[in-house]
Amino acid sequence: MSNPFARIVEPLDPHQPQKNFFNLSKLEDARYARLPFSIRVLLEAAIRNCDEFLVKRADVENILNWKVVQHKNVEVPFKPARVILQDFTGVPAVVDFAAMRDAVKKLGGDPEKINPICPADLVIDHSIQVDFNRRSDSLQKNQDLEFERNKERFEFLKWGSQAFKNMRIIPPGSGIIHQVNLEYLARVVMDQDGYYYPDSVVGTDSHTTMIDGLGVLGWGVGGIEAEAVMLGQPISMVLPEVVGYRLLGNPQPLVTSTDIVLTITKHLRQVGVVGKFVEFFGPGVAQLSIADRATIANMCPEYGATSAYFPVDDISIGYLIQTGRDKEKVMCMKKYLEAVGMLRDFKNSSQDPDFTQVVELDLRTVVPCCSGPKRPQDKVAVSDMKKDFEACLGAKQGFKGFQISPDRHNSIVKFNFEGCDFELAHGSVVIAAITSCTNTSNPSVMLGAGLLAKKAVEAGLAVKPYIKTSLSPGSGVVTYYLRESGVMSYLSQLGFDVVGYGCMTCIGNSGPLPESVVEAITQGDLVAVGVLSGNRNFEGRVHPNTRANYLASPPLVIAYAIAGTIRIDFEKEPLGINASGKKIFLKDIWPTRNEIQAVERQFVIPGMFKEVYQKIETVNESWNALDAPSDKLYTWNPKSTYIKSPPFFDGLTLALQTPKTIEDAYVLLSFGDSVTTDHISPAGNIARNSPAARYLTGRGLTPREFNSYGSRRGNDAVMARGTFANIRLVNKFIDKQGPQTIHFPSGETLDVFDAAERYKQAGHPLIVLAGKEYGAGSSRDWAAKGPFLLGVKAVLAESYERIHRSNLVGMGVIPLQYLPGEDAGTLGLTGRERYTIVIPEKLKPQTNVQIKLDTGKTFHAIMRFDTDVELTYFHNGGILNYMIRKMAS
Repeated sequence: MSNPFARIVEPLDPHQPQKNFFNLSKLEDARYARLPFSIRVLLEAAIRNCDEFLVKRADVENILNWKVVQHKNVEVPFKPARVILQDFTGVPAVVDFAAMRDAVKKLGGDPEKINPICPADLVIDHSIQVDFNRRSDSLQKNQDLEFERNKERFEFLKWGSQAFKNMRIIPPGSGIIHQVNLEYLARVVMDQDGYYYPDSVVGTDSHTTMIDGLGVLGWGVGGIEAEAVMLGQPISMVLPEVVGYRLLGNPQPLVTSTDIVLTITKHLRQVGVVGKFVEFFGPGVAQLSIADRATIANMCPEYGATSAYFPVDDISIGYLIQTGRDKEKVMCMKKYLEAVGMLRDFKNSSQDPDFTQVVELDLRTVVPCCSGPKRPQDKVAVSDMKKDFEACLGAKQGFKGFQISPDRHNSIVKFNFEGCDFELAHGSVVIAAITSCTNTSNPSVMLGAGLLAKKAVEAGLAVKPYIKTSLSPGSGVVTYYLRESGVMSYLSQLGFDVVGYGCMTCIGNSGPLPESVVEAITQGDLVAVGVLSGNRNFEGRVHPNTRANYLASPPLVIAYAIAGTIRIDFEKEPLGINASGKKIFLKDIWPTRNEIQAVERQFVIPGMFKEVYQKIETVNESWNALDAPSDKLYTWNPKSTYIKSPPFFDGLTLALQTPKTIEDAYVLLSFGDSVTTDHISPAGNIARNSPAARYLTGRGLTPREFNSYGSRRGNDAVMARGTFANIRLVNKFIDKQGPQTIHFPSGETLDVFDAAERYKQAGHPLIVLAGKEYGAGSSRDWAAKGPFLLGVKAVLAESYERIHRSNLVGMGVIPLQYLPGEDAGTLGLTGRERYTIVIPEKLKPQTNVQIKLDTGKTFHAIMRFDTDVELTYFHNGGILNYMIRKMAS
């Protein structure tokens, strides 16, 4: 069907009439000039796809009318230009695609219809672990062990890259997905099928928002939703509110981009931006580099927004050239963006659009800070770190408390490491990791860390040998400029050797601590500390033995590693005393901004990016040597403990099943606030006494071969057993932390999986009770798939993080939300009741449903299917079932 907006099509260059674009300025509509720039991208996508799929002329009108309809739950479809995946979420996505091909074939359809129709890039960055550190061959040994553990997974992914069109695999050892996207994959403006249009992306990782810093509208989605997008299904979204975040002033000389983003994270958590876009504007934006903006956009999930958008400006254009993109193409991009009114001048307030709400931050007020000990939004000024940690020691168990009795606050445990005696205490640093795309993508903080290391070594300072130090850059470019600038050797002398190119410590792949260190922590029940330049520090995520974890800039990671403790006031206490007896303070070795900028100008150059990225798909010889099958249908190996055909589509027919009332459900678990997807589906080590360990042992594996939950996401049997298996899980039914619950019919305390199996065998449906922010954190789809396989039919919570609610919808699990002002406490719910959830025959978005208890009590909750499309998925038993029926018919 012809596009009704064809009248606004024109060539960008009269000499190239085949290169067209939709000139939105020709809409001659005053509303367009007042739209937030992020909403303009949605509008362009709607016009470009008008009358395709679910996109209609009315959707375009709704977007133009954004200011009026933004509070009215108006549903619009969005078809992103690209999809990106990492391997922890990419493997289950390819497993689902392989299983969907089988299902379509069984239903009489063409299995090859299951194929991405938009570009999909999968970067392998989640598999490598810090098994080796503090040695010159750490990188090679960690990469060798990565391949030894994950060869089967990698062969499967290589099969996927050959079996599916439009799917590109970036091999292991290349870098972190979001940094590779920023430096290489992102187009900013697409040039495809004879049209220019804005780049946009969704990714199976919550930190996909990092690309918003370059002016590419993007956000994280669950793997289930991403699979549907790859198959051509638009994302159905409620037209969002857009919070304008005005930045003013210049940061102080000692402040880093990490300090800025931690300040913004705390601020926006207080403002409340869940489900909203945040768009940055104001003269302060012009003072930030693209790397600074990307750092701020990266932590968007931590402040809860859907997107954290920085419109394209001249600094963005300059970054594209700096990172080796073709200059002629970049100039065409700029011409297009100017033509459609999408090139921003942040110093020109007349370009400021309308926003739902405006909040602001004066960058001059930002001070050096960290966040912790358990949440990214709990910012602490560096000057207050010592007293804040000591207050946390005695505070009640919670986000800011460890409930250590006062008589034990100064406990010391002596231990021996490599023949030398050392001491550990509460607050001792045992992990110091420069890690994560959040910070390693930023040359200013990485060179700042290198220059600080140089000055520290020259001053005679060192890091204690038992502290697990590591450096895991987000791309090979980082190593290149650290080496060329001469600071790499100093980082190595302090123990910060390159250990791998991947997420590593930031996602819990921190590897083992020395046994003597673990024994000392356990013996003294110590609150040991991890300090990392990452984006998340949820309890149990970084390492099982670090109960306190602080997010910090790379220079501060090194500073705390040298100090060996978090209980230090840098202004009053020295980092250390050198061999001459001189006290060395942090201020003595902290590099100035001018020093850092001078080195950055000299050594961060386009040639580096070109050299690294031109060989990114072929440089890994181990990957090149992998032998993968070439069949279009995957041949499942029944002996595999990594790749298994999932049971999601067993018994699927073309006919729809009418949703039924959930009768007499038991509560599997009862939670408080801020239960994360790490709690629901951990990614780290598989405990030796867990149901997953028992399953793997039964298949002949030894604990050394268990690998991690993240690496096993292609096997539903492992992942179902790993659901709610986090050792820091706090279940109100149990009086201690741990992955257990009460099986109410018998009164027994069991592992969560074992209890769920008992309920399933007896035919009892299950629900989960939760507080606020249920499902915060990573976008992992197994946090919805796992509960589904345990027999959980619904979750009843006070509020949901956006991606997890979408994932529950995608699996056909009902997300229920208490009515405003109500919660388990006000309703007197204990979780020991049995729940009947009445499903009406006729449903509409956000229907109020009746819930009856076996006690005779009745109350209502909101069924959080927010759009008609989500209800369609529910009637199909989930989004993948819907896509299979669509392809098969």
